[in-house]
Amino acid sequence: MQLRFATNISIEQYIQQEAWKYAELEQCPLHPEGGCKLARHGTYSRKFPDGAKIARWYCSDGRTTFGLLPDCLSSRLPGTLIEVETVINQIESAQSQEAAAENIRPDIGLPGILRWMRHRLFLIRASLILLIDLLPLLSNNSQVNLSSLRSVLGVEFVLPHLRELAASHLDILPPPLGFGPRPQKKYRGKNRFQQQTGPDPP
Repeated sequence: MQLRFATNISIEQYIQQEAWKYAELEQCPLHPEGGCKLARHGTYSRKFPDGAKIARWYCSDGRTTFGLLPDCLSSRLPGTLIEVETVINQIESAQSQEAAAENIRPDIGLPGILRWMRHRLFLIRASLILLIDLLPLLSNNSQVNLSSLRSVLGVEFVLPHLRELAASHLDILPPPLGFGPRPQKKYRGKNRFQQQTGPDPP
């Protein structure tokens, strides 16, 4: 289970200072009344960025491991929240997603980069829709995009700030901002009038 490690440092500072060593979990989320055998359980390494580690605790009574994720890192996506936000900013400011793709990931083909981009865009928009309903500060904001929220909040980077503002709702917000489940896209079945593969009928 992921939990928030409240920090206001960059990923470079987090790694340089080995800040995971100073993370503390004061009580077990499963047993807030105490009495369980909550104990520190080492760390695990993030694949990206290199050198970042996450502090862990283990509750043997609940058979659950807890990882304290710093505010700079994305949840269930590689990299940082600022990196995700940078991608979304490029998509929002480009004439089209195809135009944005040329500058974001030139190392992979267009279909692959569009899937990569749209996955992040879908997750962030799902979070923003929830937050507009959850946070009174954002209730008057009708536009579901980061550029409008940047002006409302008066910050350079929106996502790390939103994780702080929505600290009590992170368990229901989807990644990479929150720690809840990924939202399910509605399945659109095949068009019942779609022609089957094979030669045209006589």
